[in-house]
Amino acid sequence: MSREIKSVAVIGGGTMGSGIAGLCAQTGHKVLLLEVSEEAAQNAKDRIINGRPPAVDDAEKADNITFGTIDGDLAKIADYDWICEAVIEDLPTKHALFEMLEPLRRDIAVTHFFNPVKVMRLMELIPGADTDPEVIETLAAFTGGVLGKGVVHAKDTVNFIGNRIGCYWMMTGLHYAQEALKDGLTMEQIDALMSAPVGLPPTGLYGLIDLIGLDVMDLVGKNLAVNLPAGDMGVDFVALPTPIHHMLERGQIGRKAGAGFYRMQKLDDGSRKTEIYDLTNGDWRQSQKHELDEAHSGLDVLLTDDAAGNFAWRIMGGTLCYAADLIPEIADDVVNIDRAMRWGYAWGRGPFEMLDALGPDRAIARIDAAGLHIPKMLKALADAGVDTFYRNDGKEYLGRDGEYHETPPE
Repeated sequence: MSREIKSVAVIGGGTMGSGIAGLCAQTGHKVLLLEVSEEAAQNAKDRIINGRPPAVDDAEKADNITFGTIDGDLAKIADYDWICEAVIEDLPTKHALFEMLEPLRRDIAVTHFFNPVKVMRLMELIPGADTDPEVIETLAAFTGGVLGKGVVHAKDTVNFIGNRIGCYWMMTGLHYAQEALKDGLTMEQIDALMSAPVGLPPTGLYGLIDLIGLDVMDLVGKNLAVNLPAGDMGVDFVALPTPIHHMLERGQIGRKAGAGFYRMQKLDDGSRKTEIYDLTNGDWRQSQKHELDEAHSGLDVLLTDDAAGNFAWRIMGGTLCYAADLIPEIADDVVNIDRAMRWGYAWGRGPFEMLDALGPDRAIARIDAAGLHIPKMLKALADAGVDTFYRNDGKEYLGRDGEYHETPPE
């Protein structure tokens, strides 16, 4: 590999751009950060030094960054090894910027970091149709070996890997949860089922969406509606369920608005209580922690024949099936998908690791019993006559060809 990245130009100093610039500066690299105005550039500098968390661990490392404006300093980026675009997610803005970048760049690839950049391990790396393989090798070595990110190799498809599967889980979850509420489950029970038993963070479903914001989820759904391929399993779940859309309309969008599905109430004695917006009753009530029994406290809940198990299978089992049908569309192998979900969404296991723990044969039997389509990778496993996607303590993984291959180092 002859290329080496010693300097980085970042265009856009918002949360993402500031995070990338700060991380590169912290690791001793010369950075040029360009914003739309001097004022915006100064705000980016303040964000890097004083943000929550700051983008640099040592404030003096910010001295590695030179700040400028797109109009006045864009030509300088030609002297930098890596040009990283991180402007606002607005297509006309991006198109206008790329017209200016075209004469200055030598190659192109997507480097999709997760926020906050300093904290989140996942970085999805996606080549363009004409990207030199050496560029991908160089970016992987730099972002992984130097910046310390967990690099996964994705395809140029809507939402790449992590958000394609994660958003499917969330959007289908909101719809299936509405039906589960009618079957007698509580919202707290739903969050309990979608956390520890399946190895997901304690926020569960509703808590995670409170953290993200219903406004963001609505935009996610609209983007999916336009960009998902025809026949995709997620097409039927791109709109928020009606009661939840009403929450969005009245500004009850999550933590950043002070209330979403949950809210914290400060009492007169200084203590706090957590309330939940009961979607069944359409009003707030005290949140009650739900204690799961033994039958529902582990991964076997996906195969439990009751309302709780049926809900868990529909959302989590459905997501596992979705992931198993997306190779080679979004990634070439199970390893990149598993790592994307562990590193980007803090899942304890990736989808194929979860299927191995559950037993792929049991998942296939449940799918068969429902008369549904067997996803591609589960079919590849069954056709190969093997029992798991990984073997030899994870050192080998099952490929699309039905053969085991050496698992790349993390």
